[in-house]
Amino acid sequence: MTNEEIEARAVRAVDLFKQGFNCSQAVFASCSDLYGITDESLALRLAASFGGGTGRMRMTCGAANGMFMLAGLHNGSATPHDSEGKMANYAFVQQLAGEFKAKYGSLICAELLGLAPKPQAPKPEERTQQYYEKRPCVEMIAEAVRIYLRSL
Repeated sequence: MTNEEIEARAVRAVDLFKQGFNCSQAVFASCSDLYGITDESLALRLAASFGGGTGRMRMTCGAANGMFMLAGLHNGSATPHDSEGKMANYAFVQQLAGEFKAKYGSLICAELLGLAPKPQAPKPEERTQQYYEKRPCVEMIAEAVRIYLRSL
């Protein structure tokens, strides 16, 4: 994949986020067509639960979760006792996680956003210009797409 194609997908992911989709949905849906998921609404529904650090619990970053879901489509095992396949997938996920963490210092949503670890209400924040200005999510979403696609 060329750098131009990678950047186009990164831009698409940011656009999805700015439309109101969560970080995981944005990353996953921007690349899921590479694996035959051409129904964007299906891709968005599959990734819906992993935004906000998984269900807005501020755990693993949704952009990273989007990468990990794509990794499952790329080389995830669909056989129960496929140790080699599982190992290959886990190694790929760990590689992706390592690159993301090296760039941002953490995989934990609360840490990335500078939030105190505390219970979060399930209601998402309103998406305003101020919301986008105070969060690093746009950059992380674009970079998650880049990390994933450059790792293929």
